[in-house]
Amino acid sequence: MGTNLNPYLHFTDTARAAMEFYREVFGGTLNVMTFGDMGTEGPEAAKVMHAQLETPSGYLIMGSDTPEGMSRPTGNGITVSLSGDQADELRGYFKLLSDSGAVTMPLEKQMWGDEFGACTDRFGVDWMVNIAGSSA
Repeated sequence: MGTNLNPYLHFTDTARAAMEFYREVFGGTLNVMTFGDMGTEGPEAAKVMHAQLETPSGYLIMGSDTPEGMSRPTGNGITVSLSGDQADELRGYFKLLSDSGAVTMPLEKQMWGDEFGACTDRFGVDWMVNIAGSSA
């Protein structure tokens, strides 16, 4: 199997909605475990302890809520990057991720020959999309 590097996204109380949104964007199988599934009772029980989305493209995106009393990790300087030569697929991801979010750089041809854009989705996660240009 080797090793993998996968994003693990932290939310305050929107992990389920965010991970379901990413399933809509990328497709795949989403597994969600709540704190209640592990025996926690009360208002924290419905929060997501761990969610994992496995997509048809081979992405693995994980996430969780941060329960009361735990500090939420800061993602200073972290952006999730999607890149490749599947232009239609990547354009579709960019469109869906930026809907109800904010485009910080439109997806368009850049001076290095690729199409590139950046956005922040409605859950506050920053994304970059780079579509490889023609090798000609």
